[in-house]
Amino acid sequence: MASLSKSKILLYLQCPKRLWLSINRPDLVDIIPATKERFAEGNKVGDIARYNHPGGVFIDTRIEAEALSLTANARERHLAIFEAAFLVEDVLIRADLLLPNREGYRLVEVKSSTEVKQYHIDDAAVQTWAMTKSGCEPNQVAVAYINNQFVYQGDGNYFDLFTEGDLSNEVKERLPDVEGWVHDAKKILALSSAPNIAPGTQCKEPFLCDFYNYCNPPEEEALYPVDILPYGRKKADELRAKGYKDLRNVPSELLEDPRHIKVHTASVSGVSSLEPEATRQINELPYPRYYLDFETVAFAVPIWKGTRPYMQIPFQWSCHIENQDGTIAHHEFLDISGNDPRLEFAETLVSALGNGGVVIVYSAGFEGARLKELAEEFPLLSNYLLAIKERFFDLLPLARNYYYHPDMKGSWSIKHVLPTIAPELNYSKLEVSDGTVAQEAYKEVMNLTTSIERREHLRKEMLKYCKQDTWAMVKIVEAWRK
Repeated sequence: MASLSKSKILLYLQCPKRLWLSINRPDLVDIIPATKERFAEGNKVGDIARYNHPGGVFIDTRIEAEALSLTANARERHLAIFEAAFLVEDVLIRADLLLPNREGYRLVEVKSSTEVKQYHIDDAAVQTWAMTKSGCEPNQVAVAYINNQFVYQGDGNYFDLFTEGDLSNEVKERLPDVEGWVHDAKKILALSSAPNIAPGTQCKEPFLCDFYNYCNPPEEEALYPVDILPYGRKKADELRAKGYKDLRNVPSELLEDPRHIKVHTASVSGVSSLEPEATRQINELPYPRYYLDFETVAFAVPIWKGTRPYMQIPFQWSCHIENQDGTIAHHEFLDISGNDPRLEFAETLVSALGNGGVVIVYSAGFEGARLKELAEEFPLLSNYLLAIKERFFDLLPLARNYYYHPDMKGSWSIKHVLPTIAPELNYSKLEVSDGTVAQEAYKEVMNLTTSIERREHLRKEMLKYCKQDTWAMVKIVEAWRK
């Protein structure tokens, strides 16, 4: 049985400690929802890549000996092969696409990204090395990545979903290094304990490590670690190099960025600050006040006509409406039918928000971009949708400029601001607790295998989450206007 695979070698290249832990301490893995989502989308992209090359042999087995035998048989017949298996020097690789030509085969690795990335070259180099050692040297090496300008026509045709980039020259230059990678990775796996490697940029590049929380535990003596400085990775590295772990111990003269000074001052004093300008702007907002939030979903492989890869498609909105007499009403929309939700989303939103009053959002750029896209898609609603955008009042810059609480620890996201104002509204108590989880829930609801009971449960949880986002804005405005 193989001791290494391409994916394990890539783990080694990111961090030798990650490779060792993945084999010896899988119990420490902490996979975040975004990583799960990336894997799921990657599988769908692979399915479409195979579909675009009809007549090939899919080596759809995890049994090593069987996969090798089926691959050899397909090669004898010079067929296109998907997930072709090669074993050399205890390294097992599975090639995404082996496409036959007159000279032999060309290797195409399929990626769900929208551009060629540096680690794709390492990936393809490992594949090429193993194939060459096995007597099947590819005559061309390419990566197929997502064409984000592709517009799906709703006809099942995805032939233009991919763009190919030729990596033959880059891989040729990298090939001499692969032997050393394999040798060194095996040495790491032979260790009786994990190598002592300090946390660094490799913890998040090219991907967030599944062992990040294990290798970066909160330091007991650092209640306010220097890492909380906003946009301050370089400054945090400098401070750690000087021996500072807790921001409260850092001399103020070492900080120059006004944002860093604000966070440092609050961390040292333990006192929150709200500047009068925030209160002034809040109190000048007219009524009625519409507190608005969207939830969106993005597919690597678009499923609705007129949509593109990774296009943010709105499927849910929540709106609390506050009148001058203090009364508050709530309206919401959520489509779980599995059909394109955009038209009904836009129609119900226009109906609920009317023609007057301020529309309060948190990070106007996101909702504004969605309204602009909807206006382009539905010309009859264009003027109404763009008028809503013109009524926006964004709480995020107001927070960044005029409010800070030590418990926010360098973040002005609504999920960090809200607990400092209304601690009873805790997102950790929600099953759907952030936008990524909301996307996962939406995709599960759309899955035909999901039971009716589960669909109804997820529907209620998604509504609860989005409603809390807009209620959070109500509570923030209520606190700041006093």
